Amino acid sequence: MTRIFYDDDAKLSDLDGQQIVVVGYGNQGRSWALNLRDSGLEVAVCVRADHTRERAQEDGFEVRDLDAAGDAPVVCVLVPDDAIPALPLKPSERTLTVVASGYTLAFDRFGPAGDVGMIAPRMLGPEVRRCYEEGVGYITAVGLHHDATGSAWPRLLAVARGIGGLRQGAIELSPRQEAVLDLAVEQVLSPALTHVNQAFVLTMLGQGIPMEAILTELYLSGEVERNYRLLREVGFVGQLGFHSPTSQYGQLSRRGRYDHLDFASTMKALTEDIDSGRFADEWDAESRAGHPRLAELREQHAGPGVRAMEEEIRAKLGEQAAGAREQESSGESE
Repeated sequence: MTRIFYDDDAKLSDLDGQQIVVVGYGNQGRSWALNLRDSGLEVAVCVRADHTRERAQEDGFEVRDLDAAGDAPVVCVLVPDDAIPALPLKPSERTLTVVASGYTLAFDRFGPAGDVGMIAPRMLGPEVRRCYEEGVGYITAVGLHHDATGSAWPRLLAVARGIGGLRQGAIELSPRQEAVLDLAVEQVLSPALTHVNQAFVLTMLGQGIPMEAILTELYLSGEVERNYRLLREVGFVGQLGFHSPTSQYGQLSRRGRYDHLDFASTMKALTEDIDSGRFADEWDAESRAGHPRLAELREQHAGPGVRAMEEEIRAKLGEQAAGAREQESSGESE
């Protein structure tokens, strides 16, 4: 049975006298450090001598070099996955090391001594801070990889509570489960949705509908985004009532029309590629080579041509267009 943890399952006092070192001060690192400090915990930051160090100092944190992180009782490693194996970290047998993604643990890219756990917010880094400040929290995935001291779980949950990650519930997942799920959203679901959207665009263009109108339906209007918000807030059944009877009938009566398409086989193959570690090996090779394939893919799918088309349409429709017109009107009235 899946375990879900809440604030009541953790005690911040389990970290009394234990300084927490946050490694990295980017999107996640800054949010974690600020949240932990605001929760009354002792926090220091270990980071390279760059602009992130300056920002941490401006925020009032004690700042150290990266190789000093291993001396701390608790170390939160909050840098990109592919950078973690190269860090000069040497935790002791009593240290709790926490990562924000299961990737390096799942695929044996990182194996520090001592207690090792994962706290993976289901939220972008800056929103981890914003949700904490708003008092609403967010859903988290939490998992224990290795318990060397016998106190790993209490300390891990205390850190999760300190960053606001238990307020809406934390789902227990192993690092491998979290990594496979996370990568599958990116590699299994996202390409499928992209393929469906492209087929829809071509079909609508074939009906003589302008591209501006098609993209408005897909994302420019914000309607789909707000529908998903309602799905989160009131669930599928609750949000269905906000659609017209025509819409409800159309959605529900046509649900089986794609059942003959075998999405599952391709999705299973892609997921097995992730679970086997082949993707991790492929990404390691790509990183060592300097990301040439990634640069090629960005040029192909998100290059200057695509950017120019998007900017042209967004200048005419949506929030950007409204803001530009307001500025023009303001200028004319002065």
